[in-house]
Amino acid sequence: MFASLLTDFTQWNYLISSPIWLAFAAFQIWMFIDAIRRQEWLWAVFIFIFPVLNAVLYFFLVYRAAATSSTRGFELPGAQSRKRIKELQAQIHHLDNAYHHFQLGDLYFQRGRLAEAEKCYRAALERDPNDIDARAHLGQCLLRLKRPAEARPLLEGVMKEKPEHDYGYTMMALAETLTALGETDNALLYWQHITQNHSYPRAKVQLAELYLAKNQPDLAHAELKDVLSDDIHAPTFQRKRDRVWVRRARNLLGKLK
Repeated sequence: MFASLLTDFTQWNYLISSPIWLAFAAFQIWMFIDAIRRQEWLWAVFIFIFPVLNAVLYFFLVYRAAATSSTRGFELPGAQSRKRIKELQAQIHHLDNAYHHFQLGDLYFQRGRLAEAEKCYRAALERDPNDIDARAHLGQCLLRLKRPAEARPLLEGVMKEKPEHDYGYTMMALAETLTALGETDNALLYWQHITQNHSYPRAKVQLAELYLAKNQPDLAHAELKDVLSDDIHAPTFQRKRDRVWVRRARNLLGKLK
């Protein structure tokens, strides 16, 4: 019996000191903490009870799918699909029209593959220079690529033609562009207009941040409270889409107390 215990202890001691075991243990802890941060409570329970399998599943099904940090919280209308990407690539090969290049650009944008998205949007505009959607989405893409000076004329041009383009998403991108360029007074006006006509957390949180930068905490507090109040009654799909902004609103409110 003593020999058996000694053997078990030796095996455990080997495992604990093994670099591979330590790396996988760190991976499991990483996935567990990430699930809690994302408020994926069911996944957190599964990882805690059965860590070996569920940590790996969580990585591929949740973490990797949401890992496009450059576009997280800045989604364009539409859904992402690997199958759809293959279909569009085939259609472009045979037809090579502006619409398919534009759609492929949107899918790449959603996946965070911004360099590829830019190429697709530019290809669409080569075939149809007047496409307002391609110009707007190229502007958003350039903004996410940290090239706001290039994004600005595209977004402003779309806004002159159609102020409410993409249900206010283009206006939000222009406000973000102006903020990135240091023109916060102009950005503030756009954010105020957006929040008067839409209840996007993305707009309310960034408006609140500008209020805080201008030492107007009461106005910021009101916007942030609205975000949290609206989130309680939002449908599940919307809560998942906006959770980046809700978390940001909650953090900002914590600092205001």
